Amino acid sequence: MENHNTLAHLIPLLFLLLSLTAHLLPKSASAEVIKAQQDKEPFVGVNIGTDVSNLLPPADLVAFLQLQKITHVRLYDANAEILKALAKTKIRVVVSVPNNQLLAIGSSNATAATWIGRNVAAYFPQTLITAVSVGDEVLTTIPGAAPLLMPAIESLYSALVAANLHTQIKISTPNSASVILDPFPPSQAFFNQSLSPVLTQLLQFLSRTQSPLMMNLYPYYVFMQNKGVVPLENSLFKPLTPSKEMVDPNTLLHYTNVLDAMIDSVYFSMKNLNVTDVAVLVSETGWPSKGDSKEPYATADNADTFNSNLIKHVLDHSGTPLHPEITSSVYIYELFNEDLRSPPVSEANWGLFYGNSTPVYLLHVSGSGTFLANDTTNQTYCIATEGVDGKTLQAALDWACGPGRANCSEIQPGESCYQPNNVHNHASYAFDSYYQKEGRSSGSCDFKGAAMVTTTDPSSGNCVFPGSKIVSNRTNEVVNSTQASGGDRVVGLDLTAATVVHMLSGVLTCLFYCSFL
Repeated sequence: MENHNTLAHLIPLLFLLLSLTAHLLPKSASAEVIKAQQDKEPFVGVNIGTDVSNLLPPADLVAFLQLQKITHVRLYDANAEILKALAKTKIRVVVSVPNNQLLAIGSSNATAATWIGRNVAAYFPQTLITAVSVGDEVLTTIPGAAPLLMPAIESLYSALVAANLHTQIKISTPNSASVILDPFPPSQAFFNQSLSPVLTQLLQFLSRTQSPLMMNLYPYYVFMQNKGVVPLENSLFKPLTPSKEMVDPNTLLHYTNVLDAMIDSVYFSMKNLNVTDVAVLVSETGWPSKGDSKEPYATADNADTFNSNLIKHVLDHSGTPLHPEITSSVYIYELFNEDLRSPPVSEANWGLFYGNSTPVYLLHVSGSGTFLANDTTNQTYCIATEGVDGKTLQAALDWACGPGRANCSEIQPGESCYQPNNVHNHASYAFDSYYQKEGRSSGSCDFKGAAMVTTTDPSSGNCVFPGSKIVSNRTNEVVNSTQASGGDRVVGLDLTAATVVHMLSGVLTCLFYCSFL
């Protein structure tokens, strides 16, 4: 209430902004319909691929999801054991029809009904199935199957209606970004005309059933295909100076990151087909943490930066320049590194975690509560990887205690961490000392594959690891900082005031640049 006069002065500026862009924006009623399609709050979920050596058993997998406070997952099939394990949890799951089942389902209503009965109705509502994704990038990876896509979707929907589940479970199909041509500037984007007949039918279906358009959007590939044109900072959500912001010359909207531009290009493409009431759901996005010589930007640092900033961007209700009032939910690709996938190297390195559930890198998502708890606000340690040969460990140990300047005094004879006297235990202590000294930075727990990050305290008896000492020293500091900040933000908390501030900031920024026209 104290800001009533300030807001009054801003009202004329708001009308000016609306007059500049009204002819380009979908009607507000359409925006309200889109918002109604989405969950009450935007969320960050994860995709779970299973091409993983020694994948966690389903019960352990679900326990791990709960530990990480992951509330939304997408499966690439309808794995019966995983769906059973998810029963009576609050985890919402998207099940998928694999591409190789499209022919049978698209050709037979009975087959579609059987699929829904076996893979959806058999588990719902004990297992919170929220959507069925039909195929994956069908229109671009197997275009010959395009005529089967809509029959399959319609048959599955009819089966949901027959089971009285159609109001609770949505149906859509994930599309590659390549269905859109000329994605930047977003206002000039349009769907590939050869796909328009199918896409028109799809969008009409999604509008009728109030379901989202699923899009797999990867700023990583945009950057790799446009190096020298698209700055790395734009791809990673890094803060930009105004000169580095991408400006759409037709709308004068300023884009500070590639993902927002990709999402808005989808909205403009739909508008070109006279569809303005379908929400965009980012069914896949991410950044690889490792690549071959042709993929120098596939690094743990970049993956950490992208996914950490992505999470903040969504949970801050940031919206997009075109739709600041609508924040698309996203599914990160992916939960685990799928080490069984074929080359290139990056294909096996999109995961947030290794198959044994240790983090690939440390997300910097402080303030998002305990969601994805490999955050640096939680304690992590660096230890020797099981199965590494003694010679490799000894070389890494010598480096850590020598050039790496780790504090190795506690593993000397007679000291508290000397026993058990073997290279694996000594290396673990030295690795953790180096890792903590380096501030647990990405890449400081590697030692050419001899080390790994863990959230389990390796201390034992009188041997207290460096990371444990840091925890003890920081206890009061953490409590005080938590109280000062009002505690961690819980995923899904209504941040209406913060959203309003963000939107007003965007208005003023746009007005500043428009004033030079």
